Amino acid sequence: MATTSVSPLSSFRHRSRIISTPNQFLSLSPTVKTNKFSAVHVSSSSTTTITMPSSDLPEAQAHPSLEIIGGATESVLPVLNSTLTRNPYDPFPFFGWNRHVETIYASFFRTRPDVRLRRECLRTKDNGSVALDWVSGDDRQLPPDSPLLILLPGLTGGSGDSYVRHMLVRARSKGWRVVVFNSRGCGDSPVTTPQFYSASFIGDMHEVVEHVSSRYPKANLYAVGWSLGANILVRYLGQESHSSPLSGAVSLCNPFNLVIADEDFHKGFNNVYDKALAKSLCKIFKNHALLFEDIGGEYNIPLAANAKSVRDFDQGLTRVSFGFKSVDDYYSNSSSSDTIKHVRIPLLCIQAANDPIAPSRGIPREDIKENPNCLLIVTPKGGHLGWVAGVDAPRGAPWTDSIVMDYLEHLESGALKGITSCSHSVDVGQCTEGLHSLKV
Repeated sequence: MATTSVSPLSSFRHRSRIISTPNQFLSLSPTVKTNKFSAVHVSSSSTTTITMPSSDLPEAQAHPSLEIIGGATESVLPVLNSTLTRNPYDPFPFFGWNRHVETIYASFFRTRPDVRLRRECLRTKDNGSVALDWVSGDDRQLPPDSPLLILLPGLTGGSGDSYVRHMLVRARSKGWRVVVFNSRGCGDSPVTTPQFYSASFIGDMHEVVEHVSSRYPKANLYAVGWSLGANILVRYLGQESHSSPLSGAVSLCNPFNLVIADEDFHKGFNNVYDKALAKSLCKIFKNHALLFEDIGGEYNIPLAANAKSVRDFDQGLTRVSFGFKSVDDYYSNSSSSDTIKHVRIPLLCIQAANDPIAPSRGIPREDIKENPNCLLIVTPKGGHLGWVAGVDAPRGAPWTDSIVMDYLEHLESGALKGITSCSHSVDVGQCTEGLHSLKV
């Protein structure tokens, strides 16, 4: 299934009580008549609770609870506690009442920070091309060992998308070097061969990481991916678990299980997103249609060129380009839910329970629980790429940005106990071996 940069709308505030949840689940809930936070504690029944302040607000404005699980829970929660209490998940009134409203609002009305970028076109080994967008002037302003963050937008997305820009600006303000990886044909990236990109293909990601790593050998590398970009990132981390030089990563709105995501994509209002994404894919294809002239084989060029759904496009073009027997074969063998158990570096996953494009039931919760390097946070609302909540709502950065940045900064500083960032000057195999046996 192709990725998307469309963001869905989420639901409205709801009442919540202090909840005790079993087995490494975390609840953020309001208390009455107090402005102080209680510390994170783990009871004898392995229940973790954080008490949030009501700030004397009406009960109707109480903070929703967050589901937090993962093999890294015990190590990461004490570090993220201050971030979560300082920035509780508090959906903005009106926009949070419906997941589609929140998704669409964030997509069309979220501000887009103005950043001057410098483009680098990277030629891949198969003569394909991807575009890397760097912040202009960073080579002169940042030291060579500044931490480096690679951003992977969603399906048809690129460096111009608002959610990408906000993350870029936040990381840059912390002194990080940032580069946006625009996949083939996305973000006006050139297409030089009759092949785009897919949820299954990690070759370009491998080459981008290798290229960036060789250019800044003294820097620790990290990556953040959204939607389809998150799926590609997690697949890369799982398949290259013994060789990737990345020191940490974050996955946001990951569809995880593409078979389940495809099922839900054709239900009700979701058809609006499906048609919109198909239209974007067709536009990219038509800009480069001459590359596919007289291509023959199993390609169904008319179907791809006039696709009414993402599935049509994948059936006519994507699954053939990457050697799958059918579109269902493509989806079932391209899901990052199958590879997350092999991830051997710190990985934070943030999902919205009401995401219409990345269904909650597709999250590989059991594998995340068993992997000592993974942590999952699920907000009750947020839509797809929405998260219109927190101090920057409604038009500013997504609620997730501060959580993501604090997590990455803690990794870079080594604040998370049991974590050793893998720099390029260290033996990556040795480093990842150590991480696999530790709780992150």
